[in-house]
Amino acid sequence: MTTQTKPIELYYWPTPNGWKISIMLEELGVPYDLKLINIGKGDQFEPSFLNIAPNNRMPAIVDPEGPDGKLISVFESGAILQYLGRKFGKFYPQDERTRVQVEEWLFWQVGGLGPMAGQAHHFRQYAPEKIEYGINRYTNEVNRLYGVMNRRLEGRDYLAGDYTIADMASYGWTISHANQGQDLNDFPNLKRWFEAIGARPAVQRGVEVGKAERRSIADDEEAKKILFGQKAR
Repeated sequence: MTTQTKPIELYYWPTPNGWKISIMLEELGVPYDLKLINIGKGDQFEPSFLNIAPNNRMPAIVDPEGPDGKLISVFESGAILQYLGRKFGKFYPQDERTRVQVEEWLFWQVGGLGPMAGQAHHFRQYAPEKIEYGINRYTNEVNRLYGVMNRRLEGRDYLAGDYTIADMASYGWTISHANQGQDLNDFPNLKRWFEAIGARPAVQRGVEVGKAERRSIADDEEAKKILFGQKAR
């Protein structure tokens, strides 16, 4: 396994996307420096951060010991997980058949579970008007995706063979299942997986990162304007 002598900089806020990377770094046991990006205050629009993450979204990392020993920055959670998995040779298998499975489920989360769960959260928790169509549309789609996971996990401990970055990516988006209108008792295989992942010490540490700084935005109108009113700049 590659060793890390200089800490990786983690640009982060405690959300499901941020947890993916804090969990991965805790699982790897490599040193990292936490750089909190308070998305409710607009830190993601600071020029210094945009140089690292041009989509003005966390998480992002800066690795001072990148390829050929030179600094590299990486944005987008899926790309960061793949980079760290390749670099340290863990949780991202080299066997091509197995790697394809990991990538399938990683991008299933990035393109499906995350965005749909996020919309369910928005319409159920934050929308100023309770729009029945939006609530039903996204609650039902998350339910469908949970069903996909439940079928996949029948007879399997993890999504793609052993425990991998695909599991790390999906776990954070299932933590707030109740706010998505889902009952894990309806998905016994998913529930078993959820409890097993949540019992891992590194996962527990990763989810705790920055927790003290996180505040609910349910009643924070300024934070809502920043988070939900963004247009091109």
